[in-house]
Amino acid sequence: MIGAGSFGSALAVLLAGGGVRVTLLARTLEQAKRLARERENREYLPGVQLPSQVRVEPASGGIERSDYVFLAVPSRELPEVIPMLQGPELPRRCAVVSLAKGLVPPAGLPPTRVLGEIFGPDRVACVGGPAHAREMVREGAALVAASSDEGLARTLALLFTRAGVVCEQSDDPLGVELAGAAKNAAALAAGATEAQGLNAAGAAAGHIFAEVWHYARRLGARPESMIGLAGTGDLVATALARESRNRRAGELLAAGVAAAEIPVRVGQAVEALESVPLLARAIEAAGVEAPVTGALGRLIAGELPLDAWVALVRATVPPPARWRRARPGLWLRAWRALSPARRAGGRKPGREGIS
Repeated sequence: MIGAGSFGSALAVLLAGGGVRVTLLARTLEQAKRLARERENREYLPGVQLPSQVRVEPASGGIERSDYVFLAVPSRELPEVIPMLQGPELPRRCAVVSLAKGLVPPAGLPPTRVLGEIFGPDRVACVGGPAHAREMVREGAALVAASSDEGLARTLALLFTRAGVVCEQSDDPLGVELAGAAKNAAALAAGATEAQGLNAAGAAAGHIFAEVWHYARRLGARPESMIGLAGTGDLVATALARESRNRRAGELLAAGVAAAEIPVRVGQAVEALESVPLLARAIEAAGVEAPVTGALGRLIAGELPLDAWVALVRATVPPPARWRRARPGLWLRAWRALSPARRAGGRKPGREGIS
């Protein structure tokens, strides 16, 4: 488990409880020593004990005996972490699993796209779904394990199931990752707009989810990835949680706090602050209309005042529906087929049956 933040630590505890031997790789030697000594991540996950099955080492080692490497780091840090995995220490059959819910700079690519080009898509997977760290350890979660390799997705789902967590299998890692990026952006947008009214907050989140979906569909993602656990399920969990980093970041933006200062206020990285501008540029480059996502990127950059952002959210009208035209007579035939006389065997009621 590369990354000893709140989610990486929680997932290490969870998997260890399911009988998996876990090595938690901390950013620095000092952090690794502190975690190993205290057996608690007091900075990011206070009150949760690290079980004895979890070894703690610095990030410079610990992967040579691994069957799975989980990347519990923000997506912006993946370019720094990937070189650690390209040496001879990584076993050839080891799977690489991204836990990020953002995009990789500078092109704004989903993590599994980047990892797949390096390690091959059959060795790469991602995990999505509603999974707040502290609650996951104590109450469980609802995860999605996605990979283009069916066996890998199934094995990951079994690992989590043994640890007492519901885990869906998916063969659409692209859709699961873009669903995660969409929910972070939507939660941030809702947080930035909530003070202006719940209708505005709901509109902001809805617009962004729809815009990202049009982009995801163009890239080949499937709709169930956006409407299931990885999409709307995760969005509801994030939008409702007062401790949500992305929601809190939106509230701070609305209060006039500069984006660069927000991670310090929150105490952890906020992926949406960096992934939204990447997402907006990627959507624009794909030729997909995304006025609200683009405006959110400008709000984060300090280029758009809050009142202008809210006005744009309230005034934006989504593209018109692509109406499906029924064949002439289709509804009439359906009505006739379902009429009481038909259901009774085709006999029409006589006058004696009319009062």
